[in-house]
Amino acid sequence: MARMGLGKKWRCLFANDFNPSKARTYRANWGSNHFHEGDVAKIKPFDLPGVADLAWASFPCQDLSLAGAGAGLNGERSGTFWPFWRLIQGLDKEDRAPRMIVLENVYGALTSNEGKDFAAIGEALTKGGYKFGAVVIDAALFVPQSRQRLFIIGLSQEMEVPKSIESLFPIHSWHPSALMKAHRKLSKSAQKNWIWWNIKKPPKRTIQFSDLIEENPQSVRWHTPEETHQLLNMMSEVNAAKVEEAKKSGRRMVGGIYKRTRHGIQRAEVRFDGVSGCLRTPAGGSSRQSILVVKGKNIRSRLLSTREAARLMGLPDDYKLPDRYNDAYHLAGDGVVIPVVRHITSNILAPVLSAYTINPSKKVA
Repeated sequence: MARMGLGKKWRCLFANDFNPSKARTYRANWGSNHFHEGDVAKIKPFDLPGVADLAWASFPCQDLSLAGAGAGLNGERSGTFWPFWRLIQGLDKEDRAPRMIVLENVYGALTSNEGKDFAAIGEALTKGGYKFGAVVIDAALFVPQSRQRLFIIGLSQEMEVPKSIESLFPIHSWHPSALMKAHRKLSKSAQKNWIWWNIKKPPKRTIQFSDLIEENPQSVRWHTPEETHQLLNMMSEVNAAKVEEAKKSGRRMVGGIYKRTRHGIQRAEVRFDGVSGCLRTPAGGSSRQSILVVKGKNIRSRLLSTREAARLMGLPDDYKLPDRYNDAYHLAGDGVVIPVVRHITSNILAPVLSAYTINPSKKVA
């Protein structure tokens, strides 16, 4: 998804994932000549070709997520940042370090391990010869999904930062209080290398959650009336009242539902604000999302379809998805929203490369 967000002007030299299903999906959509399936810790610098303008790393979020165990960067999964970073260091020794680095993770990466994880990343970038900054972007600005993600963007020291994309002060839209607090915990040397990114606010989103819903999905079935009734019975008074308001509207209303345990009781919680809940994976400690379609007294429910999940990530309908439901849902829940990547590219990465006087005619990632 990061590759698709970067766009056709970028050429991918190397891609990696250790998940077999994701690997098959990548090959089905992009080919296999540059893809490596396996543990990033086993990749060596000589496996990576050329000199890249950009290295993009979306390392696993479970140990940093608020829904996870909070093991931090020392956890088995999010700890894969360090093998990635050792690759960058190895490339640097060969004078092949990428000119730009983007690290993507969950919002909780700012507070994981009391901010020490974020500070460790900042220290690594600083010692590696990168100046850097970070932004928090909610995908709801672009697609009807509530999905806040942290993007740390680093540039090699020789890269010029155009004045139009740098701010002297934090900008609330992109730098929430948690990010400003994390910034204060950086070392002095890392703070000297810090950039407050100034990116444009996107046009107001017009697409709603209901616009993405399939009437005849192939990957899931509609619930029976009994199953829908059971789901409604799991709602608290507050959530049941939301359903009643949706019924009174007389319009077709689509709500996203997550099952959560409250005070030892499993509850179904629904929202009808035109935005879905954040897509997550079962491995992250969350349930799969269901939908409730209300039109007057007629109420139907089912799991979110795999194509709907893909649409919520900005994937086009011709993008090939895994055949198994859980694999396709996992793919979406672990991904990065394409229009968000596109916005970062057009507002930061492309302007920086344009200002780089010896920029290659064909950008690579």
